[in-house]
Amino acid sequence: MHRGFVLLNCDLGAEEYILEELQQVDEIKNAYVTFGAYDIIAEIHAKTQEEFEKTVSMKVRQLSRVVSTMTLNVIKGE
Repeated sequence: MHRGFVLLNCDLGAEEYILEELQQVDEIKNAYVTFGAYDIIAEIHAKTQEEFEKTVSMKVRQLSRVVSTMTLNVIKGE
């Protein structure tokens, strides 16, 4: 199992729309609207590193109204 987080910045007022879209992606286990440098944080669980990267690039980064992302790969955990 590969885990990681994606921090997203989005267009002003698009947080709820993007949160709803993220909740439709099977690999995203949790997603939250946040205050601070990023608008949303999403937790991804994928079977492989390749599946993780595909989820980020094809299912998260290409959502409309996403301005930028930062990806954090978990290298050791449970």
